[in-house]
Amino acid sequence: MPSLKEIKTRIASVNSTRKITSAMKMVASSKLHHAQVMIENMLPYETLLEHILKSFIASEADASNVFTQERPVKRIALVVFSSNSSLCGGFNTNVLKLMEQVISEYSDAGCEQVVIYPIGRKAAEKATKLGLKVAGNFTDLADKPNVRQCIEIARELGQLYVKGDIDRVELVYHHFKSAGSQVLTRKVFLPIDVKSELERDHGRDLTTVIATKESQEYLRRKEQTTNKEQKSIDAKPLNDNFIVEPDMKTVLSALIPKLAHLMLYTALLDSNASEHAARMVAMQTATDNADELLRELKLQYNKSRQQAITSELLDIVGGTVNN
Repeated sequence: MPSLKEIKTRIASVNSTRKITSAMKMVASSKLHHAQVMIENMLPYETLLEHILKSFIASEADASNVFTQERPVKRIALVVFSSNSSLCGGFNTNVLKLMEQVISEYSDAGCEQVVIYPIGRKAAEKATKLGLKVAGNFTDLADKPNVRQCIEIARELGQLYVKGDIDRVELVYHHFKSAGSQVLTRKVFLPIDVKSELERDHGRDLTTVIATKESQEYLRRKEQTTNKEQKSIDAKPLNDNFIVEPDMKTVLSALIPKLAHLMLYTALLDSNASEHAARMVAMQTATDNADELLRELKLQYNKSRQQAITSELLDIVGGTVNN
């Protein structure tokens, strides 16, 4: 059984640790408030732009370009969002597990090369440990979200995709749902995933203006046949609510890069808010555990002290009777 001095030292140690976890919880809570305001302001704009652009591409037969065309996946880039520091529960562990799962999935499918864009020190260390190719150092971006740097990364990924050096780009991050819930998310960045937008509406409906992928192919075949037989008759798109000015190419060349920048920046804000939320919950749990441990130690200390006093009294009484 530990002595009174040992128990007292343990109580002082747990008290010190509790002060640290309580302070870290308050700091994380303050940072979460700012991050939550940023993501709540940005997410609706990015979501609506993504919906509009994907709906437009899905419903217009002429809107297809290099960023919407799927091709065999031989080289893939993964943008993995983690944190620079630990003490945030399973935040980093879950992201890294999903990263390994995605890499294993593409390796089994015959993928030749995987390039990692690690946003955060934990992802960079894991990618280096696995012997993967790391595209750069983005540790500062995990602590301080920067729009300009996100634009540079999105532009670099877009250029590599156009050149054919990369066939697919995916994002791995936590989506901030609430302070107590962060959803691990895997999202296709390039090519533009029109299918996900179509599935959101559960197929073709007479009340919607979104066409299916099969109808796009039908329109393309019909337009080719019509041009051969009657050049004066053009295939009409299923959706005529979009008025394109000045022309299709100009609109897409402006909207697609903007969507790419916003998707990357929103994922960064999502991950940043999720990190602070996970750390706040972890530090709150640690503080509660410290309180419980202190209660048990104080109870043990009082029992030991009472036992020592009782033993001394018995010795004194026993000595008096013997005399």
